[in-house]
Amino acid sequence: KLYGEFLVNAQGEDVVAGIRTPLPISDMAKAFPEAYAELIENTNLLENHMKDMQDCEFTVQEGRLFMLQTRNGKRTGRAALKIAVDLQRERLITCAQAVMMVDPSHLDQLLHPQFKDPKAYQGDVVAKGLNASPGAAVGRVVFSATDAELWASKGESVLLTRPETTPEDVGGMWAAAGILTSRGGMTSHAAVVARGWGKPCVCGCDALHVDVASKTVTVRSTGEVFLEGDWVSLNGTTGEVVRGKKELVPPTVESGDVGKFMEWVDLFRSMDVYANADTPEDCEVARKNGATGVGLVRTEHMFFSSKERIAAVRRMIAAQELGAPGKAEALREIQGFQREDFEGIFAAMDGLPVTIRLLDPPLHEFLPQDGPALDQLCDQLASELGVGSAEVRTRMEALEEANPMLGLRGCRLGIVHPDITHMQATAIFEAAVAAARSGVLARPHIMVPLVGSLTELTGQKEVIVRAAKEVFDRSGVSVPYEVGTMIEVPRAALQADKLAQEAQFFSFGTNDLTQMTFGFSRDDAEAKFLPAYVKGGILPCSPFEEFDGEGVGQLVKLAVKMGRETRPKIGLGICGEHGGEPSSIAFFNKVGLDYVSCSPLRVPIARLAAAQAALRQGTAKCWCGCDAMMQSTAF
Repeated sequence: KLYGEFLVNAQGEDVVAGIRTPLPISDMAKAFPEAYAELIENTNLLENHMKDMQDCEFTVQEGRLFMLQTRNGKRTGRAALKIAVDLQRERLITCAQAVMMVDPSHLDQLLHPQFKDPKAYQGDVVAKGLNASPGAAVGRVVFSATDAELWASKGESVLLTRPETTPEDVGGMWAAAGILTSRGGMTSHAAVVARGWGKPCVCGCDALHVDVASKTVTVRSTGEVFLEGDWVSLNGTTGEVVRGKKELVPPTVESGDVGKFMEWVDLFRSMDVYANADTPEDCEVARKNGATGVGLVRTEHMFFSSKERIAAVRRMIAAQELGAPGKAEALREIQGFQREDFEGIFAAMDGLPVTIRLLDPPLHEFLPQDGPALDQLCDQLASELGVGSAEVRTRMEALEEANPMLGLRGCRLGIVHPDITHMQATAIFEAAVAAARSGVLARPHIMVPLVGSLTELTGQKEVIVRAAKEVFDRSGVSVPYEVGTMIEVPRAALQADKLAQEAQFFSFGTNDLTQMTFGFSRDDAEAKFLPAYVKGGILPCSPFEEFDGEGVGQLVKLAVKMGRETRPKIGLGICGEHGGEPSSIAFFNKVGLDYVSCSPLRVPIARLAAAQAALRQGTAKCWCGCDAMMQSTAF
């Protein structure tokens, strides 16, 4: 069917200027039947020759049709996918050509709600931040996670608005329709969590001053103030913050076309696509979107899912720091929570690998950030542990570090406190045994974070292996498992041949590897100077958005080469935020990684990007002839 418009007694400028209302192209069949028949013939000829949807201009003078120009037509994400499938259905292109026609960014439009007319709201744009998580959201402004949960429970759509978010805010982030922060970058807590959940998010919007105490948001350039309850719209795809309540359109896809297209995608990609997933629900979304494993379970995220869990973690920290009794009991309680979570994840991913990262963040991140909340916690812990509140406060404040990103975290935490590693490993193996008894095939891969030397990995692996033996001996059931490490410290990449002696897999943590190699503080860099670097041409883009193949990539190449020299069949993947970014995926395919891991909702995008990289680089796993491809995908 031909789509278009025409005007009588007019020129092309009159059609596009909008000063006259054009007629639908179908009316031309009555007004100029001969010219219309010729137009149909010509447009079909052009589409068949160009093998793409065409945008044609024409004129009819004295009854004669003249074709003025043709070009590939612009298209939305939904249209791009339908055009590709239709052209293959008509045998005009091959499956491979269809796969190459759809830009990975087009799939974002199919997976997230969008604004009905972004051009119409441009006069209401009050600020622009980082487009941290795609999609559109509309809601009332709230300033705390507690209020977000409360308002959402009453049926209100809310936008959680904070200077920055912390793990304590996850309840409110889950309840909110969207998230807005004045600080933080593309890999900040807010951005990472929002992408994982598919929540629209604008981060690092320093054009806004967020005052949580007075519950106001002030636009620095104009002085305009938004109060709690005011309607605001967010465009997470562009980073725009918009005044008022704008109309949304839900994501709509034709599942038949999408399913067929993704079948073609999987014909060609040579890399697996895993998902970063922290709950059974995340895993279900990941599998639905085509993930073939979990590349990252962040165990610390589980601690904030209920008040009971975070309370147990805080008791464990306090007892540990004060040398008071109660740590073992708190660890047993946490172990039970984690065992329950892991069992659910194994069930959801039945038969697929699940990579579980041991505790990574510094302990102070599990404590309240503000004074009154910390005072209340210290009083409560003092009562439970039988010590003075001031003593608890002193020890809790001592957990703060000058540079926590390089401090007591990752494997260092497990080395200083091996009982934490033992507790987590025990929970993993108990969950795997329980899964096996229920008929589920659990495939745990335990990942030690922030390793920089073989001795660090060896020490943590010994604790893990001991926990496995204890659980297997006690239960009489054994489950196969692997132990590996993250490559996120530059020294680890330089020592990859040695680490591969003990590690059965490497997973490149490109967020930390990038900031440690560049010497950038991730959040500070994106908020303070990276935009100026990009604008001034010092860097082509933020290395936290698109992977730096020239610099950081050389460490990845070296680690891949050295790791495989020691252990030829070592598993190699990436679980940083770059795992869902198309140009980064092309680099990882080129250096020979086995998989990329990204947020569950970005799995289709990563699958498409991996297939396109394989086709461009000649590593596609399927090279059928055109006739064979068309026969195998006949409708």
